[in-house]
Amino acid sequence: MEQIEKKCFDSEIYIKKQRELINARMKEFGDKLYMEFGGKLFDDLHASRVLPGFDPNVQIRLLDSYKDDCEIIFVISAKDIEKNKIRADFGITYDMEVLRLIEKLRHRGLYVSAIVITLYEGEQSAQNFRAKLENMGERVFYHYFTKGYPTDVETIVSEAGYGRNPYIETTKKLVAITAPGPGSGKLATCLSQLYHEYKRGKKAGYAKFEKFPVWNLPLKHPINVAYESATADLGDKNVIDSYHYEAYHEIAVSYNRDLEAYPVVRNILQKITGKDIYKSPTDMGINTIASCITDDALAQYSAKQEIIRRYLRAKVDAKKNNTNKRVVETIRLLMNELNITIHDRPCVKPAEEKFMKSHAPAMAIELLDGRIVTGRKTELLSAPASAILNALKAISNIDDSIDLIQKEVLEPIVDLRHNIFKQDNTNLTLKETLVALCISANFNKNAKIAYDNLKYLRGCNAHSTHILTPNNEENLRNLGLNLTCGDRFLVGNLFDM
Repeated sequence: MEQIEKKCFDSEIYIKKQRELINARMKEFGDKLYMEFGGKLFDDLHASRVLPGFDPNVQIRLLDSYKDDCEIIFVISAKDIEKNKIRADFGITYDMEVLRLIEKLRHRGLYVSAIVITLYEGEQSAQNFRAKLENMGERVFYHYFTKGYPTDVETIVSEAGYGRNPYIETTKKLVAITAPGPGSGKLATCLSQLYHEYKRGKKAGYAKFEKFPVWNLPLKHPINVAYESATADLGDKNVIDSYHYEAYHEIAVSYNRDLEAYPVVRNILQKITGKDIYKSPTDMGINTIASCITDDALAQYSAKQEIIRRYLRAKVDAKKNNTNKRVVETIRLLMNELNITIHDRPCVKPAEEKFMKSHAPAMAIELLDGRIVTGRKTELLSAPASAILNALKAISNIDDSIDLIQKEVLEPIVDLRHNIFKQDNTNLTLKETLVALCISANFNKNAKIAYDNLKYLRGCNAHSTHILTPNNEENLRNLGLNLTCGDRFLVGNLFDM
């Protein structure tokens, strides 16, 4: 049975509309436009979960269309390098994420001109990262905490403020400023560059490529609430842009950090350029998301699913002591506002019921057609491996009694784990199971059908009753499943399933 993923967003129209507004800003500012890119250039999984149909690489596709006129500057905070901050959806540190993204951008023929380490105060880890980058032939700059920020505009826009930062020479008309995550210093880098450009007699402008919150959706629209849940660790709150209402008598949604920073940013821009460019935080952004939503009901449902996913993720992180319990409570309050619970995620209850009945870790997967499939830990398979095989059988219309993997394929793997690696736990991981399925597909018709249908797992929701191993979690993510977990450790082996 063919699985069709429902969509509520048109990425092609979005690219067209965003380009039109970017071109207008470039024409307005003349020599150069510094554009701060919020969110992620690649793999914006939050946007694609909240808005099915949103291409997670839509921003990079848009930059592709400016290839001859665009260069990219990466920004990373010395504080994030020092504390090994992790990008949660990929499980890698911010500094490693910068290296990964640079390689991907260059592979597409895009020009990465520099890396800026912001808020630098002599951290050894930042020095080590700079040395590594320079050994790779990169241009690397330190930017420092801006003296006088945020109140003393005279000092900020002076040689003692932005003038202390080195000028990064750029050659393209559009300069994209991006970062591995929020709070990296993109805005400060843009403003510092504007100061140096005007000092050299060049015209330049600033704008933001925005996604969330969506300014022209209601404040409590689930899409905007989902943004709050995603930034709960930063303390972000969606707010009405009072400056925009005062200027245009139009309600627009912004968030607290932008609203708080706006008076400072406006004054700095006025001081640098001599003009009053923007009348509100909303004016600074380029955001056409609302006009590209094709099914608001599905968008609202998907956003609510994302909020629940963030809540369950925060509970696991709190259990591992990787986040403050305040984050859990913040998201729980957002769920209360929308009158949703974890049981509004269809795969949660079936997984829990399977666990209670079998007394073994379990997983449930919601297929794209709405069917729910479960699996549990057995003597041979981990719960994720069981659930994935059962899901493939359901998608492929293969009877549950049929084995997809030959005994002759499984036995050597089990023997390797038990007798060679001396592992007491011989349950096959998801990766080992998929390798076995791949081998079986060479001489087993049903295994071949199931293997070919792996693509239909992308976009499915899944819930595990227990905390998964990093390997199982990574492989489920690579299959494209939207995963949540209960906050249970397995006694004696923490989270080894």
